[in-house]
Amino acid sequence: METLKCLIADDEPIARQILEKYIKDLPNLQLIASCKNAFEVLEVLQKETVDILFLDINMPKFSGISLLKSLQQKPAVIITTAYSEYAVEGFELSVTDYLLKPFSFERFLQAVLKVQQQEKEVKEINQVIVNKVQEENTSIFVKSDKKLIKLNFEDINYIEAYGNYIKIYTKKMILTPQTLTDFLEKLPVNFIRIHKSFAINFKQLEMLDGNQVLLQNKTKLIVGKSYRKELLLRIDKASK
Repeated sequence: METLKCLIADDEPIARQILEKYIKDLPNLQLIASCKNAFEVLEVLQKETVDILFLDINMPKFSGISLLKSLQQKPAVIITTAYSEYAVEGFELSVTDYLLKPFSFERFLQAVLKVQQQEKEVKEINQVIVNKVQEENTSIFVKSDKKLIKLNFEDINYIEAYGNYIKIYTKKMILTPQTLTDFLEKLPVNFIRIHKSFAINFKQLEMLDGNQVLLQNKTKLIVGKSYRKELLLRIDKASK
């Protein structure tokens, strides 16, 4: 599970201590800083990337609401306050959740899970967009021996990791300086990794035999244990 970086903003020491403990109790949360006013928060945000801001509203000189309005790019915000009248204004500023003090660990956990769900949904939407763009493209240019070579996706049989290079197998082999992971991000979804060193064009898959795949060009490749489940799911999906 991805680690979420947290920032606390509360002028009450006890409130900060409670949040610090709650954050510490969840292994996927990391406390970046615990601030007693909005000015300290701004300093941290200039230096650090933050995923969740636990924000008290009623702070001296510069309120939490004023802080939110001043931020051009906001992390996920969970308001923590003793004043329920701020709820409507907080949600108008697109906060993720609103915790009314004193709140339990269970209620805190519920708010964190809501952030995680939002993060998941955003990633899924972004991936759909990426996949759509990739599907509309039918080719890619790769650098090889000081040349830019156009490759049609349908002509790629498989790709092999080769240190900081990859070998792309079509009717011939092309060596290009990039990693397998980076290259796969540029390819359509029909390309799937089957081993730490190999990815195949799923459309070229002829047969899965034990821990080996056979491609249409009669190439046989080993399937890594950690990649076998995803490959089986893809085969099952293609069979329906």
